[in-house]
Amino acid sequence: MILCITHSRDFYNIDLFFDYLTAKGIPYFRLNSDKLNHDQKISISQNSFELTDESGKTIKAEDVKAVWHRKSWMIDIPEELDDAYRKIFLKEYSTLRYNLFTMLENVPWINPFENENRIDGNKMLQLNIAQKNGLIIPETLFSNDAEAITGFFHTYGNGKMVAKLHGVISKSMGGENFLSTNIIDENSIQDIADIEYCPMIFQPYIEKEYELRIVYLDGEFFTGKINNSENADWRIARGNYFWSEYHLPENIKTSLTAMMKEMGLYMGAIDMIRGKDRKYYFLEVNPQGEWGMLQKDLDFPIAQRIADNLIKRMKTNE
Repeated sequence: MILCITHSRDFYNIDLFFDYLTAKGIPYFRLNSDKLNHDQKISISQNSFELTDESGKTIKAEDVKAVWHRKSWMIDIPEELDDAYRKIFLKEYSTLRYNLFTMLENVPWINPFENENRIDGNKMLQLNIAQKNGLIIPETLFSNDAEAITGFFHTYGNGKMVAKLHGVISKSMGGENFLSTNIIDENSIQDIADIEYCPMIFQPYIEKEYELRIVYLDGEFFTGKINNSENADWRIARGNYFWSEYHLPENIKTSLTAMMKEMGLYMGAIDMIRGKDRKYYFLEVNPQGEWGMLQKDLDFPIAQRIADNLIKRMKTNE
C-alpha cells in the first residue's frame, strides 16, 4: 500500500495519482494532514501504529510500503476549544504527527521526511548547495536590520531589488493566500525601518526574459516556461501569460541533478529565471511545490511518474 500524505482540500494532482494507482492495481491510503487531530483515532507503540481517519478507514504501519509526502497543512483546531488550550492542542498533535511520520522512515518516501524539512525550511542552505553545484544564484540577504538592508540595496540593487517572506507560499497557483514578492526602489527603501517586525529575504532585481517552473523527479525533468518579464513573480501576474514546454540545457540539468542529490530529494519544484544577460539564475526549490498547471496545460505525466517511482522502489525494498 502507498500512503499519500496530503490535506482535505487537495484535488486534481492527487486524483490523477490515485486514478493511476487504481489502474495499476496498487492499493493506497489518503491521509489528510490537517485532520490528524481529534477527528482521527491514533495509537502509536514502539514498533507500530494504528490510525482510523475521519471517514472511518483504518491503516496500520505494517500496511505501508511507500509514502508520497504530497503536502502537509497546519492541523485544524476545533472552534469550540478554549483559547487557553489551543497552543497545547496544536503542540501535542503536531508531536503525534511527527512521531507517526518518522515511524515509517524505513520505507521509500518522496521525499525523505527529514531531508525535506531541512531543505524546505532553509533558503540560504538551498542557495549554497545550488552554487556549490555550478548554478548561478543572486546575491541574497535575509535580515531585519534596516541599515544592513539599505547597504545591500546600494551595493547590489542598482536602483531596484525584490523582497519576500521566507515561509509564505500560495495555497494554489491562482494566487489565493499568496503574499507577493515586493519591489523595493529608491523611494520605498526609505520606509524600510519597520523591517525589524518581520525579517525578509532581499535580492537584486534581475531583468529577465522569462521564468521557469521545473519539476525534477529522480533525474527526470518537466519544465514549463512562462513569458512573464514585467512582473516580479508569475504567480501574481495577470494578463496573457501561458505555459509552454521548455528544454533545459544539459549543463543546467547536470547541475540541478547534482544539487537535488546532495539535498537528498527525489522530487522538487524548482524556480529559475533566464536573465536578459542570457544567464540562468536559480531562485529556490520547493519539495512540495505545485505542478498541476504543467500537467494540465502541457500534458506532462508527472502524477504517473511519481507513482511509477514509488512502485519501483517499493518492489526493490521488498
